[in-house]
This record gives sequence, structure tokens and C-alpha cells, in this order.
Amino acid sequence: MKMGLMSGTDDRSGSIDAVVNFAKKAEAAGFDSLWMANIFSLDAIMTLATAARETKRIEVGTAVTPTYPRHPSAIAQQAVTAASMANNRFVLGIGLSHKMVIEDMLGMSFDKPARHMKEYLDVLMPLLRGEVVNYDGDQYSVHSTQIQVAGVKDVPVVIAALGPAMLKLAGEFSDGTNTWMVGPKTMESHIAARLNAAASAAGRATPRIIGGFPVVLTTKIDETRAALAEPLAIYGQLPSYRGMLDKEGLAEPQDMALIGDEAALRVGIDRIRDSGVTDFNAAIVASDDETYERTFEFLASLN
Repeated sequence: MKMGLMSGTDDRSGSIDAVVNFAKKAEAAGFDSLWMANIFSLDAIMTLATAARETKRIEVGTAVTPTYPRHPSAIAQQAVTAASMANNRFVLGIGLSHKMVIEDMLGMSFDKPARHMKEYLDVLMPLLRGEVVNYDGDQYSVHSTQIQVAGVKDVPVVIAALGPAMLKLAGEFSDGTNTWMVGPKTMESHIAARLNAAASAAGRATPRIIGGFPVVLTTKIDETRAALAEPLAIYGQLPSYRGMLDKEGLAEPQDMALIGDEAALRVGIDRIRDSGVTDFNAAIVASDDETYERTFEFLASLN
């Protein structure tokens, strides 16, 4: 299992320099990958492409960029450019986002999300391979479109997939999935089982499963869990994440976090590896610099 880090948990200033420096630090420590969510701050694709220009080895990827606000031809062009800047170390992670964001905040229809993603992939994936696209669907009509950049042949794509329909699409069309708030029991019986079956049926290679988890190395377990209740509360309210917590049998999002000493974290990470996760994505959620650095160093020792 490869080890990665989530950017954004320690660089709230919104500074590109902070992300670039974090990428350099992660690479020097031996981490395999760096992931960044696209929320209401820096554009994740542009920021990671910039970070990739300042590093040599570490893989960078979005976790995730929402599809609805971006035409597939536009995101394809942006992703291919990022891949060129990263010397083919860029992974495009995409997802639907949530109804409250797409409809309530952006004023776009969230109707038939699985249909949206299917058509989005029908346009996006050929474009990322440099092919000409002529497509007519219910939501997209794209003709004589082609994107080619020297040295970039195919950009890896992973989809934020939690429900059965999205996992089927991810297995059939993409290189895997990028998850959050999915425990090891649910990962094995639901995510990995459905995703791998869909990929196998489509004749595709075994997909990547990138599992994101909040992590803190500490002996103050109860205090830390209580402190995480407020910042993680939204994940207990969004239907897709709430469903994953319920499947795992967890009451609150903070119950998903890996909190404890070195031995406890090793046990938790081993369980995640055994569940089928191919890439561990650690979101270090320490409340102070000392705890953050201690957690960072421990995770780096696992590489």
C-alpha cells in the first residue's frame, strides 16, 4: 500500500507557496503522493501542477475536483496541461460533489447524477487519450473535439465513488476511486468488492482504491476525538458520507479518525491495507504543530 498525504489540513492560509513547500517536504520524507481537495479556495489542478514543477518524484492528484461546474472538454485541457507540467505525475480525481453545493450554492441541477457522470466520462476519457470526440447525450453534445499535448498520452482518472452506480462507473471507465469517510469493513465489503467486480467485467486492470482518513498520533485520545467533532461534523450530515458511516456502524465522523499511539495507528493502517486500499491518504488533523510534526514523522517512517 502506497502512502500519501492530504494537503490543506495544515496550510489554511490559502497560499500556493504553502502547498508547494508541503509537496517538497512530503517528497523529501518519502511519501508517494500528495492530494488536494478543490473547495472554495485555490484551484486544486493549478496548484498541484505548480507544486509538481517544484518536485521531481511525488505523484500529485485532486481529491476531488467537482464535475458539474466544469465542462469535460475544459477539465480535460486543464488536466492534460497539469500532466505535462508534472511530467506525467498528475492524477485527475473527479466527483459529483453534493446537492447542497451544486443546487443550493451554485444554482445548477443535481438531477440524475449517475447519468451526468456517465456522459461526462464518455466525453472526458477519450479526450484525455488525445482522441477525437463526437458525442450526443442528454446532458452533453460534443463534436470534433480533440486535445493533444506533446509527451502526454493518457491522464489517470479516479472517481469519488461511494454508491453502487458510481462504483460501477468507476470500475468500468476509470482507474479507480478516491474515498473519504469509508471504514475498513465497508471498504472491503462494499467499495472494493463492487469496484473490482466492475473493472473485471469490463476487462480493465485492477483499480486503485485511494482511502482518505483523518489521522492523529497522540495519547490524548478522548480529548482529540472531542476536538474533531466540530470540524468533521459536516460529514455526518451529507447523505453520501452519512451512508458510509452507517454501513461501518459509526455514530459520528470523528469515530472514523485514526487516533492513538504508534501501536494503535499501525493496527488501524494494517486493517485499511487488508481491506483492499491501494493508496493510503492521510489527512493529519492535529491541533498543534508539535502533534502535527510527530504524526507526519510517524507516517513517513511507514514508507
